[in-house]
Amino acid sequence: MKYFSQFILLALAVAVLSGLQYQYWLGENGRVEHNKLLTQVEEQQRLNDNQFSANNLLHIDVKDLKTGLEAVEEHARLDLGLIKLNETFVQVSTAPTTYSRY
Repeated sequence: MKYFSQFILLALAVAVLSGLQYQYWLGENGRVEHNKLLTQVEEQQRLNDNQFSANNLLHIDVKDLKTGLEAVEEHARLDLGLIKLNETFVQVSTAPTTYSRY
């Protein structure tokens, strides 16, 4: 009888320890979920850093457009094909040259 009660206590301790280990590793807020969340946080932080850099470039561009005429002229030249009076337009082709014997 003495050993039986010790065996029951030992089995109960093992069961409690197993339950706690299961909760720690595989439970709802366990270690596996924690690692998944850390991975998601790192990915989101990387995306946020990329977006922050893009936003900074846009802020600089907006500030330049508001204060300087050089940026407006550059955008007009690139996007709208602006050519000022007394300027000569030269277009350079980057297509490969092919020769034909016909």
